[in-house]
Amino acid sequence: MSRWLKLVGVAVFVMVVIVGGMAGWIYRTVALSLPLVDGEVAVAGLSSAVTIERDALGVPTIRAEDRLDVARALGFVHAQERFFQMDLLRRRAAGELAELFGAAALPADRASRIHQFRQRARRVVDTMSEAERGVVAAYTEGVNSGLGALGEKPFEYVLLRLEPAPWRAEDSLLVVFAMYFVLNDATGSRESDLGLLQDLLPAELAEFLAPTGTEWDAPIVGKAFETGPIPGSVDGFTGVRAADPDAESDPVELAALVGSNNWAVAGSRTVDGRAILANDMHLGMAVPNTWYRAMLEWPAADGCDSGHRLIGVTLPGSPVVIAGSNTRVAWGFTNSQGDWSDLVIVDTESEDPDRYLTPGGWLTMEKYSETIAVRDGEPEAIEIRSTIWGPIVDQDHRGRSRAIRWIAHDTGGVGLGLLGLEHVRSVEDALEVANRTDMPPQNFVCADSSGSIGWTIIGRIPRRIGFTGRVPTSWADGAREWDGWLEPEEYPRVIDPPDGIIWTANARVVSGDMLEILGDGGYDLGARARQIRDYLLALESPDEEDMLAVQLDDRALFLDRWRRFLLDLLDEEAVRNKPKRSEFRDLIEGTWTGRASIDSAAFRLVRAFRSFTFERVYGWLTAPCETADEGFNIYRIHQAEGPLWRLVTEQPAHLLDPSYESWREGLLAVVDSTIEYYETEIGGDLAAQTWGARNTLSMRHPLSRAVPVLGRWLDMPRRALPGDSHMPRVQSPGWGASERLAVSPGHEDEGYFHMPAGQSGHPLSPYFDAGHDAWVEGRPMPLLPGPPETVLALAPSSD
Repeated sequence: MSRWLKLVGVAVFVMVVIVGGMAGWIYRTVALSLPLVDGEVAVAGLSSAVTIERDALGVPTIRAEDRLDVARALGFVHAQERFFQMDLLRRRAAGELAELFGAAALPADRASRIHQFRQRARRVVDTMSEAERGVVAAYTEGVNSGLGALGEKPFEYVLLRLEPAPWRAEDSLLVVFAMYFVLNDATGSRESDLGLLQDLLPAELAEFLAPTGTEWDAPIVGKAFETGPIPGSVDGFTGVRAADPDAESDPVELAALVGSNNWAVAGSRTVDGRAILANDMHLGMAVPNTWYRAMLEWPAADGCDSGHRLIGVTLPGSPVVIAGSNTRVAWGFTNSQGDWSDLVIVDTESEDPDRYLTPGGWLTMEKYSETIAVRDGEPEAIEIRSTIWGPIVDQDHRGRSRAIRWIAHDTGGVGLGLLGLEHVRSVEDALEVANRTDMPPQNFVCADSSGSIGWTIIGRIPRRIGFTGRVPTSWADGAREWDGWLEPEEYPRVIDPPDGIIWTANARVVSGDMLEILGDGGYDLGARARQIRDYLLALESPDEEDMLAVQLDDRALFLDRWRRFLLDLLDEEAVRNKPKRSEFRDLIEGTWTGRASIDSAAFRLVRAFRSFTFERVYGWLTAPCETADEGFNIYRIHQAEGPLWRLVTEQPAHLLDPSYESWREGLLAVVDSTIEYYETEIGGDLAAQTWGARNTLSMRHPLSRAVPVLGRWLDMPRRALPGDSHMPRVQSPGWGASERLAVSPGHEDEGYFHMPAGQSGHPLSPYFDAGHDAWVEGRPMPLLPGPPETVLALAPSSD
């Protein structure tokens, strides 16, 4: 026994040594891939020396003698800090993720490869101006120099046992195409859903359930719409339920959150005549964060100017500043939610499905073969069928093929037009550049150093002929088409409105002819925009501190009427001999803070009741659509709040779900289902169901999603956060403000900024999570970089 114990002890010791040795080797190898922050490095292509100073948060100030060397240095820094992120972006757009992650990534790659963005990106590079192509080439050189200067390949590739592929010029366009997937409807899913409503429901009911706007609207131009009356007749409505009425899903994750707020306050409203821009772009939460902060400086080419200084956020993979200030003009974005894609019903021959009708007669679809490389697997070949309007993406509920016409497919869909904003001096100049810039169309809000403010759409706008783009249609007879693109002078614009404020929040911004130009790609309910507008109008002599207060506004104004509705519903009769209902009511009445606060059970319960009511009511009324197409999603009906509220308050007998004898019975059943959901599906007492218990940040690295044990080192800490949809502080476990900033052009030293996670994507870097706590806590940090703590010199290579 003694000998056996000694043998076991030796074996354990050997295993500990082996495991410890492996862990030590991994640590040392990973440490070798830390970015360089001090010293001097020779970089090919530089025309003169460049300095990169980093402050305590790792924010670089890049100083060079010309714009090309700035691009090289930015590429160098991006590659050293964020190359894996850049790689994922280009691969997401090109449909090449399976080459890294194997067969699990094939569904995403198939969906992306249909659009052939790598080929399109190459064509964009070929058609760029000489100046733009020079910036892209310089940035590409910098990326590959930065990658090569690391002591070891980025740590993700060490763990994946792969080699990173060099950066190519086209890849910088692919990262923009990747953002198209985030910001546009690449499959026409919403349009398809509205088409199903139109095809399968009585016309009056379809129109009522999916209005173009409601009383919640808060446009800059025009007035709010009104929700139409409940249709008095629904002849032909079958009344067949598609699913069991019991609550089945998590009410936090039912709806895809949309976010992003920006606004500008004119100098006419501030105490000192300064215009202020505020912007918080909401995106999916991941490690590293979407953006990389930087300040870029170089002298003017003619020597007669004070030079160029850009402060803001960059997108790793791209050589431009996305949002920020050039000291004369500041700008920011929110997703416009205009209609930038259309589903085209393709009329094919019954004998030959590859033959289709066009305004010019019958044509045969073009076919392309694409091969997707698969790690540890056989390559997969896919065939793409394409029409004159775009690739075939699906078939509808009638079996008809549909093609997608999407602005991203045109050579002008992406470019480096944002470079023009580096030189603008006024709002008028900025709007002109915006209207000529090729990118996913956004609400562009800007402010200048004279106190002026403005809004327009940045990105291309198609000229629709013969249709609105609201539902799928056939373009075979030539009556419906895209007839080129709008000229800059045709774009809607707003400059210095009388009330001195401009605001956007993914909702409808304009009305009338302006709205007809933009179309409706799924505008968000205007509750968030309204709350921002009203807050701004109530401010006297606002400053940057007030801007942050608006961004952090988590008042639950939208849900307040649902709380009052619930309290009326849970009257004495409803709770008699129903202890659970009584507890539910007590919590709603007693723990309501009026905010989406982490300590409020009332907020979570009211929100869940509203979500389940929506599922119950709309699920019943749209059941034929879900039966016909399992991809139908009621949460893509973004303006449903108006009709839903009319239904639950007016309670029309002819639209009552036949599962219940009265609306009151049905609504009380929703209360019971909500209680049961939290007690059985979630578990625990109702009182423990606080908003913070569910709205807990889950900000993870892509590798930890596949290997959870890595989360301890790669993920941000889980923290309960206030905020929700339909309020300025948009927040969910996996979605939120990717940055918050406010700046007055020329007064950048008074601006603020913070963002989740840190500058570096490397877990051993001191900048990996630097500044993250400030974002969590809503603390403003200076917009300008602080005093330099490290200096890296880039010198021209002698090779």
